[in-house]
Amino acid sequence: MLHHLRRRTRRTISAVAAAVSVALVLTACGSNGSVATADAEVGDPVHGGTVRIVQGGEPRSLDPATLVNAWVSNSLIGNALYGTLLVNDPETGEPSPVLAESFDTTDGGTTFELTLREGITFTDGTAYDAEAVRHNWDRMRDPAAGSPSLIQASQIEALEVTDPLTLRVTLRAPNPHYGQAVLWSGLNWIASPAALDGGRQAFDEQPVGAGPFTMTQWRRQDRIILERNPGYEPVPYLDGIELIHNGDTNQRINAVIAGEAGVAIEGSWASLGRAEDAGLRTLVQPTGGGQFLALNTRRAPFDDERARRALALAIDIDALNDVVFAGRAELPRTLFDESSPFHTDIAVPAHDPQAAQELFDELAAEGRPVSFTFLAYTSVENKAVAEAVQAQLSAFDGVDVRVEVLEFASALPRLNTYDFDVAITSATILDPDTALWSNFHGDSTGNFTGIDDAELNTAIDEGRRAADLDARIAAYEIAQQRIVDLNPVVWYIRTAPAAVLGDGVHGVQMYGMGSIRPELLWTTG
Repeated sequence: MLHHLRRRTRRTISAVAAAVSVALVLTACGSNGSVATADAEVGDPVHGGTVRIVQGGEPRSLDPATLVNAWVSNSLIGNALYGTLLVNDPETGEPSPVLAESFDTTDGGTTFELTLREGITFTDGTAYDAEAVRHNWDRMRDPAAGSPSLIQASQIEALEVTDPLTLRVTLRAPNPHYGQAVLWSGLNWIASPAALDGGRQAFDEQPVGAGPFTMTQWRRQDRIILERNPGYEPVPYLDGIELIHNGDTNQRINAVIAGEAGVAIEGSWASLGRAEDAGLRTLVQPTGGGQFLALNTRRAPFDDERARRALALAIDIDALNDVVFAGRAELPRTLFDESSPFHTDIAVPAHDPQAAQELFDELAAEGRPVSFTFLAYTSVENKAVAEAVQAQLSAFDGVDVRVEVLEFASALPRLNTYDFDVAITSATILDPDTALWSNFHGDSTGNFTGIDDAELNTAIDEGRRAADLDARIAAYEIAQQRIVDLNPVVWYIRTAPAAVLGDGVHGVQMYGMGSIRPELLWTTG
């Protein structure tokens, strides 16, 4: 494993922010870029106190089958109410049990045995047992449920309770790395089956889990109030958490600057830069991949690889960074972050306007000028990216770009039915298995670009099946090269799973996709 110590750096940083940056150690595990922790040397953790955490939006339901286990979505509330079966070990990056006792395979990933810790009960007094896990996982793998964890859950062929604390999991195809899929999806969260069977409305009013906190109040469109679960072991440090919902990134940062919140959960590079300039500590989990322009290869003009390559060469992501993200974003020069053992020097296409124009001219001479619509969402940054790309491409001949802006709820059906030319989506790569399979494998419904390449599919499948790290590295090197050669996407920024920390807040540790473990938080304020 590569142990990676990392401090955030920027083009400009205030003296105060620089001092804070020196005092803050950011740790990421290089085995899969999946662990991030932040702590100054302030002594041993203490019990007591409440921390106010502000995040971008609230869940539509507290049912684990509806929650998304990612930092910008629902991970903190999921971890608080339901705890975690598994997390990434901070030293190795491998799945490590929490409420589970173990999750092991002895046949190369065809079957796993999930063994649970003894003596755990849900807050309604019912048993946290193998039957409870089976009940939750069966719900998530039912396509009719529409769970955001379906991509991970659908790998399961069968579930068998072999004793009260043991669940035998049979997969549709071998995947020795399936523990990673569990820990960064909703499969990690188990709710009381009895409470779930009472219906969505009743469950949302009184969610029942076995996590470190329980919900005392949910003020819709405002906040969720949590208090320590006295039955959780080891005992959480905080007495409570106040989780506030605010969709304005500037207001979230302002709340921490003003001392009105202890943590802001963030994903905006520009906002992180502003927080650093104000002297706040920031924790960013290193990831590979990032946000990209998905080019729909199912139809013209991007069914022609030359059109895709021309776009990749024409777009200047450094200029895009300056215009949209105030020059603060980390840019994807390679598919994997340098902290990952899967990192290679295979570079994504770099800005080359002359080569781009030659391709545009070649296509136009064949009667195939590059004309497309950029489907954008109403978020400020998303719309700004689309307009900046449109402005850059206006400098080229043989290119016509229109921008269509929709609310995300309206745009999502277009994405899901592949009715678009170009749209923004992302592939945040921790362990490469799930991210690469779902975004670039020809059999995946989440492959919005529609790319279906035999060599790429084989490499992704081999990377999934291989248990040996060297074999995985070799397979994913082929996958990286094919993605670069085929150009189904234009990468433009790394994803920023991040937290902004106020004075007195400590014990921040992320697992999976920037998912904060609330039981480890503590405060001196």
